[in-house]
Amino acid sequence: MRAIWKGTLLAESDDTVVVEGNHYFPAESMRREYFRASEHQSVCPWKGTASYYDVIVDGEVNTHAAWYYPTPKEAAIEIKGRVAFWRGVEVTA
Repeated sequence: MRAIWKGTLLAESDDTVVVEGNHYFPAESMRREYFRASEHQSVCPWKGTASYYDVIVDGEVNTHAAWYYPTPKEAAIEIKGRVAFWRGVEVTA
């Protein structure tokens, strides 16, 4: 699977975990130069508290376009150490 925004490859892996229709990529598959930590958080009742990254390509910022669960609840332990995408980031095979 590949995560692409503005024609730029953000992450690529054959080892994604699909939860609620979202592909969670291993954190080590991220091309870190395109990510900036965000202070934004959200809470899922069964997964826990999500943290976010802004995605930056050619100076353009896609705010909170990637998320991860630093300490997921037991029901979502399979996504620990993984990141997912939205807000226009295309995830394709």
